[in-house]
Amino acid sequence: MHICFTRAGFHTAIAALAICFNCTASADVFTQADLDRWQAEYDSVVQKGEQLFHGGLGNANTVSCDQCHPNASNTHPETYPKFQQQLGKVAQQWEMINWCIMNPLESEPLAADDAKMTALRAYINQERRGVPMAPGKH
Repeated sequence: MHICFTRAGFHTAIAALAICFNCTASADVFTQADLDRWQAEYDSVVQKGEQLFHGGLGNANTVSCDQCHPNASNTHPETYPKFQQQLGKVAQQWEMINWCIMNPLESEPLAADDAKMTALRAYINQERRGVPMAPGKH
């Protein structure tokens, strides 16, 4: 296969590649201030999740996540997605969190993208940080 460019077309193609290369090359450059700000935001979401996990969901029966899972132990977020007998299917972590919210906590489920769900997942995952990923493991 032979590609033929005019002189103007060649220069345009080279310029487009240079622009594209420069955009890509600088897309992953972050300052320490960026990293510090993002870590602080993450830490605040983990803290909110910890509060929710330890009784802050506001359910009427006063059951909290930590009554079955002290410090998010026994939740094993690193194993999701996996088959969950309670749900009868391969489920995501947020689906099992909702099962617990609806059953032991007797409360309304949260949307997968609800800020409370994000906070709960952040706290649970933070507590298991460093554990190797093992999707599907029981």
